[in-house]
Amino acid sequence: MIASLALILLAQLLGEALARGAGVPIPGPVIGMGLMFGFLLLRDSRLGLPRVLPKPLTDGTLETTARGLLMNLSLMFVPAGVGVVGRLDLLRAQGLKLAIVLVVSTALSLLVTVLVFRAVASRVERRRPDREA
Repeated sequence: MIASLALILLAQLLGEALARGAGVPIPGPVIGMGLMFGFLLLRDSRLGLPRVLPKPLTDGTLETTARGLLMNLSLMFVPAGVGVVGRLDLLRAQGLKLAIVLVVSTALSLLVTVLVFRAVASRVERRRPDREA
């Protein structure tokens, strides 16, 4: 579990370092997630990488550790909630603007999700050789 947690945190640290070092407008944790995805692709490829990796990174412990973190993800929002309560004055002053931004961004996210889903579904449907007319 320690090796798995260390790898997860290392991916986030590398992502943060790349984001700040390169000055890209992408959050470090997003880059770290991409790095972790790349690592998992390499680990599960047929290049023989699992032979040189420690056992906790190849025997499912990494997935179990990530699942445990996800099960307790709500606890990680407590500091953010306390921060919001600590700045209620700012929330009162900018609340309407924040609400509008939240509603519009949520609607746009849903719209993009629907469009991507429909595009992928149509491509999958076109590739199916046994589709009925």
